[in-house]
Amino acid sequence: MAQSASEAPATVEKNATTGIARITLSQRAIDRLELLTDTVKPAPGGAGLLFPYAALLYDAQGMTWVYINPEPRVYERQAVTVTKVEAGAVTASVGPAVGTPVVTVAAAELFGAEFVTGK
Repeated sequence: MAQSASEAPATVEKNATTGIARITLSQRAIDRLELLTDTVKPAPGGAGLLFPYAALLYDAQGMTWVYINPEPRVYERQAVTVTKVEAGAVTASVGPAVGTPVVTVAAAELFGAEFVTGK
């Protein structure tokens, strides 16, 4: 289905309190980015959270983040506290709840959309 001329590839709405944006992508943008997600799992032994290293982003201050997918076509950056990186997986003590989808392909593009909006 063709994208309508009026539908923007991404809509970025900043939260004035947190500074974190809610990014809504058109289906065409998701397809073009080949965006993929995986699910946060409990870490072995139940000590923390486990997700693919591909989901992890570092900002200019060295803070660690992931983009969660709380509802269809919507993405939000969430802070994580990494305790271990091993064999392509991240164990975190703080982060999204078990079962939350995290972006594993195109997270850097979401980061760019959030911070390089031209506004």
